[in-house]
Amino acid sequence: MSKIVKRTLDFIELFAEEKRPLSLSEISRLLDIPMSSCFDVVRSMQERGYVYELGQRAGFYPTQKLKHLAGVISENDPIMERAGIKLRELRDEFDESVSLAHSIGRQVTYLLVFEPSHALRFLVKVGDQARSLHATSVGKALLSTLSSDALEEELSKGLKPMTDHTITDPEVLRKDIAKSLERGYFLNQEESIQTGLTVTTHFRWNRSDYFITMAGANYRMEGKIDKAISRMQEICRQLETP
Repeated sequence: MSKIVKRTLDFIELFAEEKRPLSLSEISRLLDIPMSSCFDVVRSMQERGYVYELGQRAGFYPTQKLKHLAGVISENDPIMERAGIKLRELRDEFDESVSLAHSIGRQVTYLLVFEPSHALRFLVKVGDQARSLHATSVGKALLSTLSSDALEEELSKGLKPMTDHTITDPEVLRKDIAKSLERGYFLNQEESIQTGLTVTTHFRWNRSDYFITMAGANYRMEGKIDKAISRMQEICRQLETP
C-alpha cells in the first residue's frame, strides 16, 4: 500500500479511536511518524475540508464531510441494497450476530455486521479480516473455494491452535471441509473462541465469493442451529439469483 494512502487512513482511524481533537504532536506521537510528515497530511486534509483546527493550539478534528460522504457511499452500496434487509431480518429472527464477508484471494473482509441484543456476543467490525482461516467457519468456507494447490499451500503453513478444540491436523481439516461442502455449511464449534459457535454459508455473486455467518454462545445456538442454517441457505439462494 502507498505510504501516503496508509498514513491518511491511519489518521482517520486514529480520530475514531481517540474521539477527541488532537494536536500535531499528539498525532505524531500516537502514530509514531515524523512531525513533518504529520503536518503534510493534516495540511492536505485541511485544504480538502476533511479536518479543521478548533483554534490556535486547540487541536484538529474531522469535519462532517467524512460522515456525509460515508453516508452517500453506504446508501448506494450494491451489496447493502441486495443483502442488508435480509441479513437484518435474520438477526432479528434469531437475535444472534450476523455478518456478511467477501473474499479477495485468500483474504476475507467483513462488509456488513448486525449486532444482537445480548450482552454476551461474538462480534467483528466492518472492515475486519477473518481471525483465522482454519479455526473459523468463514475461514474454512474460504478454504473450500481455493484450488487444490492453494489449499495445500495454506495447510502447509501450520494450523496454530486457538483453543483446545481447534483442528490442527491437516488431514482432519481436509475431511471437515469436504463434509462441509457436501452438507452446504461450515461450522466452528469452540475452535476459535471458548463457548462460541459460528456457522457460515456461501454464495457467489458477480463472479465473487460471499459468506454469511451467524455467531453466538453455544448454549443459545445449539437449540436453533438447524433452523438458522436452513434460513441462511435460503438467503444465499436468493442472493445468488441475478
